[in-house]
Amino acid sequence: MSIFERRFTVGWRDVDPNGHAANMAYLEYAVDTRIAFFAANGFPPDEFRRLGFGPVVKTDIIDYFRELKLLDEIRVTIENGGFSPDGSRFRVVNSIFRSSGELAARVATIGGWLSLTERKLIEPPEKMKEAWQTLNVTEDFQEMSSSLKK
Repeated sequence: MSIFERRFTVGWRDVDPNGHAANMAYLEYAVDTRIAFFAANGFPPDEFRRLGFGPVVKTDIIDYFRELKLLDEIRVTIENGGFSPDGSRFRVVNSIFRSSGELAARVATIGGWLSLTERKLIEPPEKMKEAWQTLNVTEDFQEMSSSLKK
């Protein structure tokens, strides 16, 4: 198992009137890292469209630990925080680190795989399940119930 990561620089558009990264910036770093992970594992945006499904978010929880400021260099990781046996639901955890290695924030997201035609959660393709299984499992991993009716 591995930890997938991306690096960013806190930009002007990311900073709030207090001079540090706004809460939406943390979510955007997390989402950009997830999209990069999907693309690196054979699921760029065009492939999701072709297959008619994509990730949908139910809940985001952000825990803040240290401020990020303009031009800070950061590293964002993605880990497997949970999934249902059929893979239809997931919990992904993104950790955001300052260049010093200090944890700045942690974003835990609960979501699932949405059929773009049926507008309901579906079991993702095996290739997506396999990609998900390559991620490091968090210490607070949660097995989730299946949302699909068989």
